[in-house]
Amino acid sequence: MSNFIPARGDMSAYAEGFAQEDYFMQLARKNGVEVGAVDPTPAVGNFLKFATQLTGAKSVVEIGTSSGVSGLWVLQGLSDDGVLTTIDVEREHSKIARTVFEDADIPSTKYRIITGNLIDVVGKLADNSYELIITRDALDLFDIVQESFRLLKSGGLLIVDQALSNGKVADSTQRDPESIARRDVIKVIKEDARWSSSVIPIGAGILVAHKLA
Repeated sequence: MSNFIPARGDMSAYAEGFAQEDYFMQLARKNGVEVGAVDPTPAVGNFLKFATQLTGAKSVVEIGTSSGVSGLWVLQGLSDDGVLTTIDVEREHSKIARTVFEDADIPSTKYRIITGNLIDVVGKLADNSYELIITRDALDLFDIVQESFRLLKSGGLLIVDQALSNGKVADSTQRDPESIARRDVIKVIKEDARWSSSVIPIGAGILVAHKLA
């Protein structure tokens, strides 16, 4: 018999209000809206910072730079000698992110921004070299997950932002390509003994996978 207790109050609004974006995050988000970039919500951004600090990450890969909001959160959590590698297929996204990083006085030694085909770029990164990988792309998601396992050190974390597509993934009648891709990847990771995983309903939903092998 389930002991599930129905929710009271707006948990999503409370979670989103728990952390506040700074001026540069707000600026990046505003710039991102103008070019149609998909950025994490404040709750997800704060979780990325938390995960970066929790893992003591020195090497982080972000697949999908967007406007730089996510990168700013990660950079707040990085160790002093840590480096963020952030990749986007859109040159405009990379330009916006670089500008906001520079405006925020983040040393250029703390990050590298790469523009190009996501799978091609990720495929050139070194095996077993990263503590944390963040992705939010949908249509290449299966390939990115496979590459992420290769790239992560043992014990590293993969975080898939937008994993639930704002609830569409939980609705089996939604058969658009992005929903199907995310639904399939959640199933694959859940059933793969090399990963320990959990789905967290903040933002548009995140999937957190811990590399065990």
